[in-house]
Order: sequence, then structure tokens, then C-alpha cells
Amino acid sequence: MPDGCPAWPWRPVWDSGAVGEKNTWAAPTASERLDATVRVPGSKSITNRAFVLAALSAGETLVRNPLDSRDARLMLGALDALGAASHAVSDGVRVQPMTDGDGEVEVALGNAGTVARFTPPLAALGSRTVHFDGDPAIRRRPVAPLLQALTDLGADIDDGGRGTVPFTVRGRGGLAGGTVELDSSASSQFLSALLLSGPAFERGVTVRLLGKTPSEPHIAMTMDMLRRFGAAPERDGSEFHVPPATLALSEYTVEPDLSSAAPFVVAPLVAGGRVHVEGWPSETTQPGDRLRSLVRELGGEAVLEGDGLTVTGTGTVAAATLDLHEVGELTPVLAALLCFADGPSEIRGVAHLRGHETDRLAALATELSALGGDVTETDDGLRIHPAPLHGGTFHTYDDHRLVMAGAVLALRVPGITVENPATVGKTYPGFVSDWERLVPVPSR
Repeated sequence: MPDGCPAWPWRPVWDSGAVGEKNTWAAPTASERLDATVRVPGSKSITNRAFVLAALSAGETLVRNPLDSRDARLMLGALDALGAASHAVSDGVRVQPMTDGDGEVEVALGNAGTVARFTPPLAALGSRTVHFDGDPAIRRRPVAPLLQALTDLGADIDDGGRGTVPFTVRGRGGLAGGTVELDSSASSQFLSALLLSGPAFERGVTVRLLGKTPSEPHIAMTMDMLRRFGAAPERDGSEFHVPPATLALSEYTVEPDLSSAAPFVVAPLVAGGRVHVEGWPSETTQPGDRLRSLVRELGGEAVLEGDGLTVTGTGTVAAATLDLHEVGELTPVLAALLCFADGPSEIRGVAHLRGHETDRLAALATELSALGGDVTETDDGLRIHPAPLHGGTFHTYDDHRLVMAGAVLALRVPGITVENPATVGKTYPGFVSDWERLVPVPSR
């Protein structure tokens, strides 16, 4: 873990999620119908946005129930390097306002897209020279449009002409801001990065989008959280404006991560039975909330109750054509699910997944087919035809969502070994132990 990361007292970390730790996991197969209650950890997307906004605030902020994961710790380590100290308490993390400093510091990105995108604007607000680098995989993830937009807004950035990690931001004690054009089609995080820091720019920021941005729910999440912290963001079609503002919020509570709940939500559709996910919010900007309608489309039932979401299934999965442009992070789990469908299926609108932790479309087509599936890539998704599956090794390419996809496959297919389950620590350190509590052990 990077220096400056706190110990997290409220939930032990299952593993470091360290890249290159190639252990394996014999994922369990369901021998009977499921009947379980689970509670997933806090949302990574909300946690890291809350940490950034807290660092930009005028006073201390208590972020309650944040996710404890590799990505969250990397974010706190980055903020500490940039002058925003934090410390863990019994139910969360207290984040101090960012203070200026001088000299040179390093920010460890790991393979965390939110850290790589959200923290460079903060570096431009200070006077330090900040060097950004991380795992080999982060060097392949797109960041050039954001770096260009920051440069257009007055930041001093040296990326060696590559438009990728590693790069250096030389702070000049502030950022003028103003109006900028941005192509955010490869990641909505580019837009969110500018909006989150916009209140601290001298003139705020106005962003005119070029092209279509994926994951509108994540943009809505950013706008909502800015308002909660005291900013006044506005949107007019493809133009966004955040005026200068003094942020302040004494406490913020993080919702459970609905995207990380995906394997638990679809499990009854694969194995039959019931799973109750505690704490599912009645109203949320999280894209994972679409799982409720997807479950019904795919042959299950999902009922939102006072204390969470109850999903039931018969073990029969309905074939479907799904446009997942706005919820691309659900693709690995849903692709695994659709291997058990009662007819051919297709996932569309997720070409941007080629630039995530790995090329998720290529990885899914390769790994699902290697286990007997009939899965092919399209320009913007996957075609999935039912085919008998067999056991074998499911490679995960240091991608947390692929660990979850492998777990879903193993519910019905004995003998699946998931490579490097530790990588799931990026967003859900306790996933393996929680999953093993979900799946019944055969009676002796």
C-alpha cells in the first residue's frame, strides 16, 4: 500500500489486490438452490468522489462507510501526497482540506482509473511538482483527452508527448479554469475529473463535450455529489458549467456498491433460489441500479423492500439483446450469465470496455470460449450462443470484474479455477469469503 494510507478498522482487507500475485481459487459450484442474505461494501465510485470533494472542502469531512479497497487506499495515498491528510475512525475516514506545499512528490496510481483521472486537476491547483505513475496496466488506459483539457485550462503537464501515464504536473499555485472542449467518449471519468475540481478553479469550468460520453449515470452521480458539497453545477445538453464555490460538508455516507453486487444479484438466475442484498437504496444515481430491470428481463424477479433488494430465480436465464452503454461495468458478470441463456444473446454499446483494466471484450471472448462457450466479439460488444461449458482455468488479466464473472460461471460448471482472485481487492476485498458464504457446501 502507498504511504499515507490509513488502517481501516471497520472491515479487514482480504488481500492487497497486488498485480502479479498469481494464486488461484477453486470457485464453488451450487449443489442446491440459493437462500442467502448479503451486504456488499461501499461504492468505489462514490467513495473516491467523496474523498476528492472532501479534500477540496473548507473544513474536515467525515466520509462514513467508504469502500476499503486497493483503489480507495490509492486515492487516499494520492490525496495525502497532494496535501490532504486523512485518518480512519470507527465508521469511516476523516479527510482534511488540501493544503499547498512545494517540492516534488509522487502519486502511486496502481491500476485505479479514478485516481489517474481525478487527481491531476488537484495537482494543478497546488505548487508541487507531482509525478504520476502506476502499474503497467494503467499505462495502457486512456488519459490523453483529460491531460489536453487541463493544459488548455492553464495546467503545466509533461507527458513526453505520449498522452499516457507516466506524466508530471507542475503546479503553479492555482488554475484559471474557463471554457474547454473535451472528448470524453473513452471514459466519463474525464468529464467528472474536471467537474469535481471545477469549484476550485479561479473562474470555475465550462466543459463542452465532443462525441458521446459513456455512463451517463456516473455523470449524474458527479453532479449530485457536487450539489451535496455546496457547488452549483449546471448542464445544458452537452455543455456543463461549474462556477467557483467554497465546498463544505461535515459528513457524507457512502451507499453500498450496486455494481459489485452484480454477481450476487444474478446468482439466483443461474442456480435458482433467493438472494437478499441488504441496504439497496430506494433512490440512487449508481448505474448498478439498472440490475433491477435487467433481472426481470433475464427471467428473474427483483423486489425492492424496505431494507434491500430481494432477487429470486428458477435457474432458467432468458436470452436477450442488451445495450449496456450506460452500465458497461456490468458486462463481465452479464456475459457469464448469458452463457446459460435459453437462446442466442448479444451485448451492445460497450466498445469503451477495450480501454478498461484490460480489453474486457477480448478477455471475455477468449476466456468464455476456452471453457466451451461460443462467444465472439463485435465492434461494440459480444455475441453469445448457448454451448456446453466445462471446467478449466479462468484467467482474469488483473481485472476485478473478471474474478466476479468466473465466480458466476462456476455456480453451474464444476471444476472452474479462477486465476489471481486477489485482484478483486481493487474494489471488493472480501468478495471471495462473501461468495463462499453464499454458495451452499454439499451435505456429507
